[in-house]
Amino acid sequence: MACSDSDEDLKRAIQLSMQSIEPQVKASGVQVQRNNIINLDSDDESTTDESDTEIRDPDKDLPEPEAVSIAVSTGMLGLDRKAMEQERLARKRKASISPPPPRKVARHNDSTSKVSTSDSAAEKVLPNKQSTSHALPSLNYPSSLPFPNGTVKKTWLFGYPRQGEDIKIEEILQKNDLTLAVLSSFQWDVEWLLRKLNTKTTQLVLVMQADTADTKAQYRQETASMPNLRLCFPSMEGQIKCMHSKLMLLSYPSHLRIVVPTANLVPYDWGETGVMENTAFLIDLPRLPTPQPMSRQKMTDFGDDLIYFLQAMSLDQSIIDSLYHFDFSATRDLAFVHTIGGAHTGDDEPWRRTGYCGLGRAISRLGLRSNNQQALDINYVTSSIGSLNLEFLSTLYLAALGDDGTKEYEQRNVTLGKRAKDYSTQMKRKTDAQEKLRKEIDEGFRIYFPSQDTVEASKCGPGCGGTICFQRKWWELSTFPRQLMRDCKSRRGGALMHNK
Repeated sequence: MACSDSDEDLKRAIQLSMQSIEPQVKASGVQVQRNNIINLDSDDESTTDESDTEIRDPDKDLPEPEAVSIAVSTGMLGLDRKAMEQERLARKRKASISPPPPRKVARHNDSTSKVSTSDSAAEKVLPNKQSTSHALPSLNYPSSLPFPNGTVKKTWLFGYPRQGEDIKIEEILQKNDLTLAVLSSFQWDVEWLLRKLNTKTTQLVLVMQADTADTKAQYRQETASMPNLRLCFPSMEGQIKCMHSKLMLLSYPSHLRIVVPTANLVPYDWGETGVMENTAFLIDLPRLPTPQPMSRQKMTDFGDDLIYFLQAMSLDQSIIDSLYHFDFSATRDLAFVHTIGGAHTGDDEPWRRTGYCGLGRAISRLGLRSNNQQALDINYVTSSIGSLNLEFLSTLYLAALGDDGTKEYEQRNVTLGKRAKDYSTQMKRKTDAQEKLRKEIDEGFRIYFPSQDTVEASKCGPGCGGTICFQRKWWELSTFPRQLMRDCKSRRGGALMHNK
């Protein structure tokens, strides 16, 4: 649905979200190059046997906040091409002058053998000739998976004690076993991200915003030397102004991990400066025990909506098809709610599947639809606020009741004529049903956003609040629902929240 603000306001909001922070984050966006088709269901990529590999403490790999710096780079993606080439040549020289070390062969799950070499060469897991590409390790499901039923975690924050409810990006990625990663984000620090991954054994697909052919060409040129990295550029045509989705599909030999984070792929959002808190939903889905994929008729609603979203994203179809090699049964009581940009029309009613209409549809399909007599309490945490008004809040409230947009459309078209100039006048013009809705929103809808005092009292003050967006002119509009606003404070005192 179109917002009443001008494109200038939207551009201003995006600009604010990308302003300089400490450390500085870089915004960019990207689509899949079609060479070298890769599948989530393929487990023949090299992996590392943790039993023979030193387990590093992620804390030791992270710099102190004041030591975090941004490499000087000439590329739009923030890649220091000169330094990367120097490192590659250094590795090549070291490998050429070092005598071949003795090799140690160890058995791994009776299906793979591992060749251990010196630090100058990568360790490889070689598949046994008798194994198949779809063979499962001897693991017990689902108890062996970290998150078999789904969970929500806070992101780790440097300088704060860990109490079992937070997670680091290293713990999410688990790079030693990761064979393929599809990563979508609005803001990127690609050089930082690549340090979190093993680019020799992991195939990467980065889903980014690129609204011009020149930008896409530049991104492809900068990543051309990385054979395991592909780019995916969702459509930016028509009304679409921004590709803001954050999603991870992480494939391992034993399972698929789906992550829906609020964090962008920058160190600032993943707690490495100790300033900004985010959250992430994670669920691990085991690989099917047979090579045959499940039928499309057996896919859960969660999986169907995920696939619908990935198709709209223009992700390679082979990756999408490989999702049918995983067991989605644990998502039967979950919903995947997304927002796809642009206009949605047609005989198949695609408008019901995305945005607030998709939220209402999901509530209804989960059996959570509320009857007309039951009001809701809604606590909405956000890091970015635009020109809020009763009309927009009504759409969210009705969606939370299970409306797929039909009731909202009928109520919105009851009153004809010009839009009321102030909030109270809007209320008086509504029908009895609309008056009931207004009352329920006033009593049960709370919006959490940090106050100016909270930001100023945070560890680094307003200078580190650049991704928390709001404008005074919106607050001062007579239609803005100020009475619903609440101050948002993290339980980790001094931290700010980028949660949604």
